[in-house]
Amino acid sequence: MAVPKRRTPPAKQGRRRSHHALVTTQLARCPQCRAMRPNHRVCPVCGFYNGRQVLGPAGETR
Repeated sequence: MAVPKRRTPPAKQGRRRSHHALVTTQLARCPQCRAMRPNHRVCPVCGFYNGRQVLGPAGETR
């Protein structure tokens, strides 16, 4: 079984893990109801996406 010969320094460990950071989700205002919603998603408040009604009032698809 392979075992490391030397301990990995913290700097090398940090370089290896540099892409593991969490990214916050980008939010945009809905043009219809002005509520904050994730980009490129249907607005959960009014159900509009790309200028047209996609979801009904209770969340059912149209």
